Amino acid sequence: MKSLLVDINEAFKNAEDFFKEPFTVDSEAVLLLGLNSLVDLVNTKEMLKKGMDPTTEITLVKRTFFNRRLVEINCEEAIDSILQGKLIVFSKEQNKMFLFEPLPKELNRSIEQPTNENVIQGPLDSFIEDMSTNIGLVRKKVYSDQLSVKTYTVGSDQKKKLTIVYLENCADKDMIKKIISHIEVNQQKNIFYLQHLYRFMGIRKWEVIPQFNMTEMPLETVDCLNKGRVILFVDGFPFALILPHLLWDMFAQANDRNYSIPIMSAMRFLRVLGAFVTLTFPALYVALVAVNPEVLKVELALSIAQSREGIPYPPFVEMTLMLLIIELIVEASIRLPLSIGPTVTMVGGIVIGQAVVDAKLVSNLLIIVVAATSIANSTVIGFQNALILRLLKYVIVIFASIYGVLGVLTGLVFISAYFASRVIFGIPYTSFAKRRREIG
Repeated sequence: MKSLLVDINEAFKNAEDFFKEPFTVDSEAVLLLGLNSLVDLVNTKEMLKKGMDPTTEITLVKRTFFNRRLVEINCEEAIDSILQGKLIVFSKEQNKMFLFEPLPKELNRSIEQPTNENVIQGPLDSFIEDMSTNIGLVRKKVYSDQLSVKTYTVGSDQKKKLTIVYLENCADKDMIKKIISHIEVNQQKNIFYLQHLYRFMGIRKWEVIPQFNMTEMPLETVDCLNKGRVILFVDGFPFALILPHLLWDMFAQANDRNYSIPIMSAMRFLRVLGAFVTLTFPALYVALVAVNPEVLKVELALSIAQSREGIPYPPFVEMTLMLLIIELIVEASIRLPLSIGPTVTMVGGIVIGQAVVDAKLVSNLLIIVVAATSIANSTVIGFQNALILRLLKYVIVIFASIYGVLGVLTGLVFISAYFASRVIFGIPYTSFAKRRREIG
């Protein structure tokens, strides 16, 4: 066992937060081994002292340690336990190692309101970086013995916990087998970012459609569980990953069911309309102005031609330039601090828009089209879904610049065919999720 101590000291020789604290348990000298950054050593020692007081109702710590929690561990297990925030107790008298669950340091933030998803009428709790807390939030909303929780330790040199959660009576058994097989086969691969998780789950790295639907709201997660989805939690990520991600997730949200059916239907219709506007408006401008102006009424065609008088660029270059400027403004609003971001981007957008019109670089109508496209793009649910539309609208614009109105239709057919061809863990991307029948 002394060689084990030597190996542990060697493993943590460069870790200044590693401690070897002498302590006395029931008149017996021991060594406490752990990491100061993960273990609340002061309060843990106080807990041990209370346990050694025979007048308390707690059993003697010596009995707790040496009779109940005796764990035979090798060097690798001891190092792994220390890295997980456990406390190792080395008994000099017995020359043995014991594993103990200490009081951890408070390194997690408290449960707060969602920051990336807005809730008008619904629960205001959200996931945090601690996986056990996230699982607890789900269990608090799912009172069922059918809830299955399976945790895996993945990674080779930097281990991380990955948990899958699903309802036994709702989830597709074949999909569960595929997901578990991917996890077991790639268990030695490290997961630092979601791109690593994509390769971990056997997903093509150049896939445009996101395979996971990300949410930080427990309500949305529970709703997906009832639809037969599988939830992935990765330690350190403050959101749930929902498998599979389907097309209708772009327009439907669990919180919609807190409204009446007419209002819910109207909201979802507006989201579908917003996606259609995002994909078609820029392309229609290019098609109707540059390729097929004869489709327009004479008065409208003359009005558009007058607004473009003096502009040196063709409509395709004009549209692409403004779309790229909008993309830069959106990215800047994300990167800037919250205190100044909205102000800077709003003022910058107004100044740039007015300046390019006055300089005869773009037309007034184009500013209206681009503004409507940007607003419509934000109506869909999920930031990753908005990114899909932001990317695919350029495909239709390119088709429209070549084939006009026919190109717009060709682009929509191309995108529809691409969506219809995608299958995520055996589930078609364009299929609707099955909802468990509600009683009553």
